[in-house]
Amino acid sequence: MSAGKTRTLSITSGKGGVGKTTIATNMALHLAQKGKKVLILDGDLGMGNADIMFGIRTTRTIHDVLTGDLPLSSVLAEVAPGIWLIPGGSGILELQSLSDYQKRVLLDQVATLPQNFDFMIVDTAPGIDDNVLYLNAAVHQIAVVLTPDPASMADSYALIKVLNKYHKEERFSIICNQVRDETEGLSLFRKLSDVASRFLYVSLDYQGSIPQDPNLSRATKSQQLVVSTSPHSVSSLSIQQITQKMCGFRGLDAAKGGMQFFWEQLFRVA
Repeated sequence: MSAGKTRTLSITSGKGGVGKTTIATNMALHLAQKGKKVLILDGDLGMGNADIMFGIRTTRTIHDVLTGDLPLSSVLAEVAPGIWLIPGGSGILELQSLSDYQKRVLLDQVATLPQNFDFMIVDTAPGIDDNVLYLNAAVHQIAVVLTPDPASMADSYALIKVLNKYHKEERFSIICNQVRDETEGLSLFRKLSDVASRFLYVSLDYQGSIPQDPNLSRATKSQQLVVSTSPHSVSSLSIQQITQKMCGFRGLDAAKGGMQFFWEQLFRVA
């Protein structure tokens, strides 16, 4: 498996309830519809729910790999054509306390996964816990989801600040969700960008906005993906545009990227 060609990105947030999993799974579906192979790592500790967005419930998680009960390939679940999932469950927490031998075993298993993935999307938990920071620090591209909720603004800034201070991350993609329209989304981004530019040495890249849409609400409540159920709705088209912008097939940063790199970095900082 040529994992070095896999582009890795995280969908993260400082606050819960901003729509991370909805965005991550719909992005994955759009990429798969374009013929790409996508791996999702559900990194929401103990609260993982990426699988139910595809209408299934997985029983095996990465925890089974860490305990030595199963190889990583047995945990990998194909949740849709072209999309595979590593369910996180409570297992990600234990990545920080693995022995060197366990880390090497897991790294070797990652290197031998049978699929040649084009993208790996990490759906993190919200907040600034160590687990969230480790996962974000290991990916090629960090996407922070922001909503009009004032708490989302404050918590997004806190997440960016901590990743910059402790993990030297300097570039972040911003996705504005649950906005009235593109105007509100752009205004929201500018507020965050203004604060960040005053106090931090970081670069924020506006990737686009996803407006409030009853089609998206209905799809999510029924554990479906709006890109599939209402592909021409305003929210679906916005997600597709953001995905295409974020996942353009330009050359990978040689210094950071690839699935093997992700796991090596995760173990190095843990």
